[in-house]
Amino acid sequence: MNKILVACLTGISGCLVLLAPAHAQQTDNTQTLPDAKPGECYAKVITPAKFSTQTEEVVVQEAGERITTTPAKFETAEQTVVVKEASRRITVVPATFGEEFEKVEVKPAETNWILSGSAKAPASPGALEGIVRSGIELANVTPGSCFREYYTQPEYKTETQRVLKSEASEKIAVLPAQYETVEERVVVKEAYSRAVDVPATYRTESESVLVEPARSVWKKGRGPIEKVNNITGEIMCLVEIPARYETLTKTVLDKPATTKTVEVPAVYKTVKVRRLVKPATESRVSSEPEYDTITTKVKVSDAGFFWLKKGEAANDGARASGREVCLVEQKAEYRTIKKTVVKTPSTTKIVEVPAQYETVKVQRLVSPATESRVVIPARTKTVSRQVQVEPSKLEWRQILCETNTTPKLITSIQRALKREGFDPGPIDGVIGQGTLDALEEFQTKKNLDRGGLTYESLKALKVQS
Repeated sequence: MNKILVACLTGISGCLVLLAPAHAQQTDNTQTLPDAKPGECYAKVITPAKFSTQTEEVVVQEAGERITTTPAKFETAEQTVVVKEASRRITVVPATFGEEFEKVEVKPAETNWILSGSAKAPASPGALEGIVRSGIELANVTPGSCFREYYTQPEYKTETQRVLKSEASEKIAVLPAQYETVEERVVVKEAYSRAVDVPATYRTESESVLVEPARSVWKKGRGPIEKVNNITGEIMCLVEIPARYETLTKTVLDKPATTKTVEVPAVYKTVKVRRLVKPATESRVSSEPEYDTITTKVKVSDAGFFWLKKGEAANDGARASGREVCLVEQKAEYRTIKKTVVKTPSTTKIVEVPAQYETVKVQRLVSPATESRVVIPARTKTVSRQVQVEPSKLEWRQILCETNTTPKLITSIQRALKREGFDPGPIDGVIGQGTLDALEEFQTKKNLDRGGLTYESLKALKVQS
């Protein structure tokens, strides 16, 4: 629904009701209010757009072409065609095979260092390093050579040594301090100053104060039309409000609050106090360190290990450790296998297969298909259409409002709407939603200004105001 802007002048007060246009493209010619008289009401209404009738030629069927085709002509002829092309047939000649024998080495010959007397256990790298340290070059050793390990006992000597049995130390004896008991007067609470509050004094005064100056204000009022759903628009009335004063009773400070200082003396107490007569002392006694003589056994040389070729004599005092290492040669192992070999490889034999022909009947083109084109002209029709020459506008129009309408007049309007075929609802002399809807439908159909009970609408309804 539209929102209405109504200006009504009654005595010294004015009323405004705002109506927003239903379409955004309308032109607003209501920047200034009309020069109204007291008792008259005006509203922003939507004046319908103006149209003119124009005629023009409209193409109802575009130009085109009609195409007539003549089919192609054929003749029947005989032709020899290949039904199976020439080819080659390949025959396989299988290969022939024979048997041969070959001796294959399955384990190569090798030489290994083996511990003598064991189940062919290999000698450790440590044993071989000991042989090398004994001056024997392993690269020059022939298979079958053996080497034995010898050792000599470690040598020790006896020495005497003086060791600390007890370190030097110091004993400390403490003599306690000595005290005497005396009486003494001490301060248990120091003297201080205490501030005492002196409260402020007040007096009462009266004063007339302006709380609201005289002014003119727009207040919400009753408009030309009121709907149940409150969508009629906002109604504002200009009202003069006089200045308002109030008498205030206020409390004024007569004498401010202050403070005064009161001296509080110190508090004393007699207590028994222990005074130091002689401080604590200490005495120190030193003791000498104690030593002891012990006999120790010191190693002069470690046990020695060396290797000699088996059969060589060892030095005096050297003993055999029982380890013996020999370089043993193991021969290569062979195996005879039987294998199948190709005597003649497989081959192929090519046989030529000739092509096959057959005589068939074929359709040969004598003349190709053709076409002929006939132009069909376009068809037009003269039509009339309405062209807008002036857009709808917002204009001030005098309307019926609460100031200049009566239930009797509203009843006449409702009856006229019903006579014209627009249902206003109950004929009760009250502007309700049904009456508003019927009025706007009537204004739209009759191409009248829309936006309120305009005098133009009353005239069209043949109702006397």
